[in-house]
Amino acid sequence: MADMRELQDDIGRWAAGGSGAAARELAAALGPRTAVLLEGPSDSAAVGALAARHGRDLAAEGVCVVPMGGATNIARYAALLGPPGLGLRLTGLCDENERGFYDRGLERAGAPAGGFFVCVADLEDELVRALGPEAVEETIRAEGDLRAWRTFLNQPAQHGRPRQRQLRRFLGTKKGRKIRYGRLLTEALDTGRVPGPLDALLTSL
Repeated sequence: MADMRELQDDIGRWAAGGSGAAARELAAALGPRTAVLLEGPSDSAAVGALAARHGRDLAAEGVCVVPMGGATNIARYAALLGPPGLGLRLTGLCDENERGFYDRGLERAGAPAGGFFVCVADLEDELVRALGPEAVEETIRAEGDLRAWRTFLNQPAQHGRPRQRQLRRFLGTKKGRKIRYGRLLTEALDTGRVPGPLDALLTSL
């Protein structure tokens, strides 16, 4: 049975230059109402984990979560999924230093920019600040990554850097680590300490 994950894959192929026929056909069958545009799969993992904590099934609610493979792709995805394309409501997360890409891309697609929620640096930074360094390090230990973390801290480039910045950098040093910890750190959050942009995004859906 076709599902939102299949639609997500079809959208990715469309954005990469495919005809879009499969995505259009599947969207017509599934009837999504909203596309959540995210920079990458680690953001998607965090959104999925938070939705699950709240007992929500975003796919069943007509929400398609779409990792774009980078902020610079926003114009392409907005054109395909927003008013010029499938006509979906667009929302998502963006980093403060990439707001210009989003504003221009959404404007070109005729989509409102107000539905996007801004992280100060990125979502990993928001999660580390919300949890606190000690809790993040405890998650690293529980996941069996303590040796890798200690090796990372011994690198000359890390000496004297604030612990929060070290943790944020560590999460991006190995393929797949940001995705795994995007989910794990979100699951470790106390209910009242969810980062503002992530909380606001889920509330808006």
